[in-house]
Amino acid sequence: MILPGEPVDAVLIAGPTASGKSALAIDMARRLNGVVINADSMQIYRDLHVLTARPSAADEQAAPHRLYGVVDGAENYSVARWLAAAEQELQRARDLALTPIFVGGTGLYFRALLEGLSDIPPVPPELRAALRAEAELLAGDALHARLAARDPLMAARLEPGDRQRILRALEVVAATGRSLAAFQEQRVAGPLAAARTQRLFLAPERATLYARIDARFDQMMREGAVEEVKRLAARGLDPALPVMRAHGVPGLTAWLRGAAAREDAVTRGKADTRHYAKRQFTWFRHQMAGWTWVAV
Repeated sequence: MILPGEPVDAVLIAGPTASGKSALAIDMARRLNGVVINADSMQIYRDLHVLTARPSAADEQAAPHRLYGVVDGAENYSVARWLAAAEQELQRARDLALTPIFVGGTGLYFRALLEGLSDIPPVPPELRAALRAEAELLAGDALHARLAARDPLMAARLEPGDRQRILRALEVVAATGRSLAAFQEQRVAGPLAAARTQRLFLAPERATLYARIDARFDQMMREGAVEEVKRLAARGLDPALPVMRAHGVPGLTAWLRGAAAREDAVTRGKADTRHYAKRQFTWFRHQMAGWTWVAV
C-alpha cells in the first residue's frame, strides 16, 4: 500500500457498480493533476450512455476523461484491445505529466494492467461469425457440452451460463487447435506490473449499495434509458454482443417488443445489477490481492 503523500505512478479505483468510483476518481484527478481513464467494459460503448452511468458532461469538464464511449456497440471489444488503448493513454498521461487514474468495475481490465495478458493469436472474423451463428441455436448447457468435447480443461473452469467466455474458448480452440488454458498460462507482464500504484476497492455496506442501485436504475428510466434501448434494438445487433447484455437492456428490450411488462423489465434490470455487484465483490476478494478495501 502507498501511504498518503507518497508519489505514485498510477491510481486504480475499482468497486461494484454504484459505489461512488467516478466521484472519487474526479476528486483525485483534481488533487493529483490527473486524468480519469475508463476501466469498465460497458462504459467503453458509445451506444449506452445512460444505462452504463457514463460520466456526464459536467464530470468531463471537471477533469479530463479517456476511453469513454469510444467503441461502437456492433463490436465485440476484448480485454486485449482495451489494454492496448490503455497503454496509449498511459503514455499520453506521462507525456503531459498527468497522473493516470484508472476507474471501473471490470476486474479483468485491472488484472491485465497489473499482470498482463496471454499472447493469443487473433481469431479470423469469418470463423468467429460462423461459431456465433451456430451458438444462437444452442442453449447454455448444449453450448457448454460442445466446449467440453473440444476443450474439456476450459469447460471445467466455466459455468454453462457464461456464454461469452464459452464462445471465446470455442473460438480459440477452433482457430489454433489449442486450449485457451494453455495460452493463459503464458502471460506477458502488464504495463503497471512494476509501477508504484495506489489500488483502492470501494466496498459499501451491501444494503446501502443495493438501495443505491435501485434508486439509480429508477433515475436512468427518467433520464432516457428507454429511448437508448429503442435506438439500440433498432440496429438489429447480435444478441450475444456485450452491449446487448448490458444490465437493463434484455428486460427493456423484452418490454419494448411486448414480451414483458414495464414493471417486470425494471425489476429485472435492478436484480441483474445487484447480482453483478455481488459477483464483483466475490471476484475481487479472490482474484486481486494487495488492494486496499475502503468502506464507503
